[in-house]
Amino acid sequence: MGPGPLSPTDIFAPVSTPAQSIFELSLFVLSTAAAIFVVVFSLLVYAVVRFRKRANDDGREPAQVYGSTQVELAWTIIPVLIVLVLFLTSARVIFSVQDAVRPPEALQVTVIGHQFWWEYRYPGLNIVTANELHVPVSEKGHPTPTFLKLLSADTDHSFWVPRLAGKTDLIPNFPNSTWIDPHEVGVYEGQCAQYCGTQHAKMLLRVYVDSREDFERWVSRQRQPAQVSEAVAQGRAIFERTACINCHAVQGTAANGTFGPDLTHLMSRDTIASGAAPNTEAQLRRWVENPDSIKPGSKMPAMGLDTHELDAVTAYLVSLR
Repeated sequence: MGPGPLSPTDIFAPVSTPAQSIFELSLFVLSTAAAIFVVVFSLLVYAVVRFRKRANDDGREPAQVYGSTQVELAWTIIPVLIVLVLFLTSARVIFSVQDAVRPPEALQVTVIGHQFWWEYRYPGLNIVTANELHVPVSEKGHPTPTFLKLLSADTDHSFWVPRLAGKTDLIPNFPNSTWIDPHEVGVYEGQCAQYCGTQHAKMLLRVYVDSREDFERWVSRQRQPAQVSEAVAQGRAIFERTACINCHAVQGTAANGTFGPDLTHLMSRDTIASGAAPNTEAQLRRWVENPDSIKPGSKMPAMGLDTHELDAVTAYLVSLR
């Protein structure tokens, strides 16, 4: 059998510059620790074999050595040098990641962590979306990294997409930042890596690294207002007269809430509930009817809609593309 698919959180398959730097540092530290283990274990085996008790021993203790300047210098200087090398190597990687210069053409995205979902704002593009971050691939001849400003709306969160970058915390009232420089198109999964409440484990995230052309098409679609047909007008009316509009926003409607995800282009996303379920009509209906059935402890309440209202609202939401 051939090798299985990569784990979505495989730190040993980096595809972004910061993740590659962290990966190379981890290999260096691992190899250094392995070399120390081999040396110490070899000396231990040598001592056990060389000085083991033999049948012809006369019972006397071997000569005792009290104090050796050479040995004491060796076991002091060598560890100090090893620690110094590891410190300087780690510091170089930390500064290269944290103090990276942002080029003028870099994409800027504001990431806001909520209990228990992710909000993404593109200030230069006038786009707001949730849970699924779209960025352009960074080509070697024309690098276009994405710089992320990290904020928290409530408690501590942590943005972690192992194949793209290291874990970076989102702390209330303390703006943080990180960056990614992905070299391969694809979908890369991540996770909130800081315990933030009952649904911490289901606060998932997905990063879509698109080709430049695909990213431009995505931007163009996201900038368009939601297209709603008359066939779902009843569902829209129900949506707008319930508490849904207090939390959610839909461009071109009375809904302008900010507590929950922007739903203008809801059906352009592959998942709902921050990656907890696929974004299908059946799962969307289930989510509206009883959010706790998908995500126990979710901040979204059940609206208590009857079957007719639930069908109408679901049809309206499915039309938001």
